[in-house]
Amino acid sequence: MRVRKKKHCAERMERCARIWIKDPAACRSKWAGVFANENPIHIEIGCGKGAFVCGMAQKHPDINFVAVEKEEDVIVTAMEKAEALGLNNVRFVSLDADKLDDFFAFGEAQRIYLNFSDPWPKKKQAKRRLTHKNFLDIYKKVLRPGDYIWFKTDNKALFEFSLNSFAAENYKLENITFDLHASDFEDNVMTEYERRFSEDGMPIYRTEAVYLGWKDERDGV
Repeated sequence: MRVRKKKHCAERMERCARIWIKDPAACRSKWAGVFANENPIHIEIGCGKGAFVCGMAQKHPDINFVAVEKEEDVIVTAMEKAEALGLNNVRFVSLDADKLDDFFAFGEAQRIYLNFSDPWPKKKQAKRRLTHKNFLDIYKKVLRPGDYIWFKTDNKALFEFSLNSFAAENYKLENITFDLHASDFEDNVMTEYERRFSEDGMPIYRTEAVYLGWKDERDGV
């Protein structure tokens, strides 16, 4: 899907400079300083227009959120939303997900959210899916053993692919549901896509994946 260009995008992003991380590589191993506290850090990859990350930041003021979105014409809307809400526990990074370990050190984040990621439906596009082995290996460089990836999608084929991908890479699957809104999960914050899909009666698929076997000799894990 082609992203519509936003008018005055650069100027609008500059007005959100307080929460926009222009040089995320400089923050690697220093995110506690960025937020000026030692609260846990959660990452959303593909934050879209920001409904989820802003909702989570409001709901969990004791957690720091970093929202990653490669399209500046999309992330600017999310940043403006966060600024309008006066949120202090969220920051935004405009980069591809495959750069994640360039700006987060091992164990620096405690959770990753993947919400309604592009399904890249063609077989030859599999490596571009955010739950492909290549990306799961990147996440292992950021999370410690026992930390979680929370994943939800409206796409059944992507969900089934992801369940197999998580399992193959030694992620333990928990709380698998094929109809989130009919489940007893109580901590759900909807994205823009999710609200639209659920209003159309479409089921939402969700799981939590925790990595069990990552070893890092530096930490003796």
